[in-house]
Order: sequence, then structure tokens, then C-alpha cells
Amino acid sequence: MTDSTARRTPLHERHRQLGARMVPFAGWDMPVQYSGLIDEHMAVRKTAGVFDVSHMGEARVRGPQACEFLQYVTCNNVARLNVGRAHYTGLMTPEGCFHDDLLIYRLADDDFLLVLNAANAAKDLAWLNDHVSRFDARVEDESDAWALIALQGPSAVRILEPIAEAPVDELAYYGFAHVAVAGVEALVSRTGYTGEDGFELYVPTEGAGRVWDALMERGGAHGLKPTGLGARDTLRLEAAMALYGNDIDDTTTALEAGLGWIVKFKKGDFIGRDALLLQKAEGLTRRLAGFEMEGRTIARAGYDACVDGKRVGPVTSGSLAPFLERRIGMAYLPLAMTEVGTPFTVDVRGRPQPARVVERPFYKRDKS
Repeated sequence: MTDSTARRTPLHERHRQLGARMVPFAGWDMPVQYSGLIDEHMAVRKTAGVFDVSHMGEARVRGPQACEFLQYVTCNNVARLNVGRAHYTGLMTPEGCFHDDLLIYRLADDDFLLVLNAANAAKDLAWLNDHVSRFDARVEDESDAWALIALQGPSAVRILEPIAEAPVDELAYYGFAHVAVAGVEALVSRTGYTGEDGFELYVPTEGAGRVWDALMERGGAHGLKPTGLGARDTLRLEAAMALYGNDIDDTTTALEAGLGWIVKFKKGDFIGRDALLLQKAEGLTRRLAGFEMEGRTIARAGYDACVDGKRVGPVTSGSLAPFLERRIGMAYLPLAMTEVGTPFTVDVRGRPQPARVVERPFYKRDKS
């Protein structure tokens, strides 16, 4: 049943016409699946899927010191971003933990677009505004101005190219360009949350339907399927991409999460730097590890990872991996237990089920 109080994306009616099962998510009425989670998951791995992710938040940061401001509130090196490039980073707490994870797009020397998790958008905007006063920069909430459509999968280029007014296959990974798609001016980004090649299209809300319809029409011959939040979660887990609220949050540091590559200590001061330097010097006591269940049981988020019946850490994500046909998950484990092959058990409703640590990511696409 649709929640009458939930917000709706500009594509809401199209989801209902396609027979999507709608669920409340982060205050929005969102499609969790259309033809079925496994069917949609496999389409993205083999052909292509299209997602409505317009619930994500967008913030614009502009001004002479916009770069300096973002250098201070995020952990990656914004100064190294060229115009036309994006990167993944974190809004860190003073403890070196995640206030949120996000993407930053450099639109111009002093103009940036930030993409925020839907559930965190309001608190992120408040956090940014709390810290911007010492810089010659301003933060503006542009969430209502944008719709966001993700086109993911091996056929993504073949589907998008004919309806784009400039070549999109030339875009580098984490590159973007302003391109008209189906006659609608869009920011087209070579990014995604599935482990596949693909694009994320930021379009004005009033043009979302036109772009969605053009993708669906063009994609039919290429096996394109509308894809919901359910498959989005299993796809990102196969690719071992962190989910805020599960694998990372304000109690987990970037180093513990295996995201040290987005922490650039040499750039200078930023929120959380001292805490992360101290943790690096003292050494980690735990780390996020990938694992596979030995049997047919699925380890769900919130279950306990155990050794000799004693809890050693929480399972943060777990699911059947439809493409791999394995039961996989991620968990925070003591550092000594994070070597590949290490056995442990997962407490599944009071029953210990065998598991072992495996390499992450679980899935890597063929780039040949």
C-alpha cells in the first residue's frame, strides 16, 4: 500500500503503470521491484537496467572558497578534481567516522555539485551550513530541482548513445559532461552503484519523464528492464560497495571500512584527520571483511559473527548474490580474523552457521 505521506519522484506514475511494487524508503514512495529482484539483477549484469534514484539529495556549493570549504569538511582531495570530474568521498565526524558518504562533481573552479544519501540529505545540509560560515562560500539545497536516473549494464552505451546529442562512450570513469538527452539538457556521469559500466543522468525534474521514456523505448531492443531498490542493493553488495546505515555510519571510521583510499592526509587539515591519524598510528582492531556462507543460509544485517559461540562483530550486509549464486555478506571482524579463508560462524536465529572470509569485491565485471 502506498504511503500517502511519502514524497514522490517525478517518475512515480510511470512506476505504477509498470506494475512496480512500491515501498516507503527514506520518506519516499519508491519502487522496490517490477518483474522480480533476481530478474532485474540479472538484466543489469547481462544487458541493462534503469533505476529511478531521484530521492537522492543534491547540494550546490559555490563561491571563491568553495574548494577550501569542501577540503575541510570531506576527506578526499577536492583540489585535485579537474572540472568535468567527480569523486567519492566522506563527510567525516571529528572522530573520523562517517557523517555520510557522497559524490562531489566539479562543475567549475568554484562551483561543485554534491550528491547526498536520501536519508541523510537534511542532516548533511545542516552539517554543511554549520561549517560554511568561516569560508567565502555558500551552500544551496537543489534537491527539488533534480531528477536522477541511473542506466547501468553492458548495454548502457548502446542504449544512451543514439538519444544523446554528444558521444557518451568517450566519458572516462567518474567523468561527466553536459549533454542533451532526448532533447533535455542533462549532466551525464560515468558513475554507478552496481559494479557495472553505466551512467547517472541528472536532469531537471520537469524533463525526467521524457528521458525515462526515451531510455525505455530505445532500451527495449537491448534487454533493458526497469529496476528497483531491491536489485540495487544486491548489485551493490556483489560489488562490495558500502551502504550508509549498514556498512558505514557515524560509529565506523574510513580506515575500518577499508576506505582508506579516499582519505588524503597530505592535503592538510580536515574534520576527522587527527582521529584517523591516531587510529592509523595505533593500528586497527577491526575491519570490514567480505564473507561467504558455507551452506544455503543467508546471513542478514544485524546477525552476529561468532567464534566459539562468542560474538566478535556485527554482520552489516548479507544476501543471496543472484549472479554469483553464492550467499555473501560483509561484517566487522577482529583484524586477526580478516585474512581470506578464516572460518567463523554466523548466529542465524540461535543456530551457528559456518562462514569463511573471502576477497572483496565478490564480483568484478569483465572489462575486455
